[in-house]
Amino acid sequence: MDDVFLLTVPYRNEDLEFESRLILSGYIYRIEVNVNGIPVLFEPDEERNYRALISPEQVESKGSQLKRDLLQAVAQALEALHQ
Repeated sequence: MDDVFLLTVPYRNEDLEFESRLILSGYIYRIEVNVNGIPVLFEPDEERNYRALISPEQVESKGSQLKRDLLQAVAQALEALHQ
């Protein structure tokens, strides 16, 4: 079952919205966030902090569009959903 939702991310004095979807697989879940046209998977670690999973091909071909601070802001917005 996949659920699509809009994720609002505060970033550089703006609120950005990214289409996201919850991907459930048994007891494991990931959230796919479409960041500037690039699907990025986020998964929680043991402490419920989210980490981005990006393939080497994505970094090589579109890495300039994936800013580290933007990905951190997305992860923080996901973490805030649990509070």
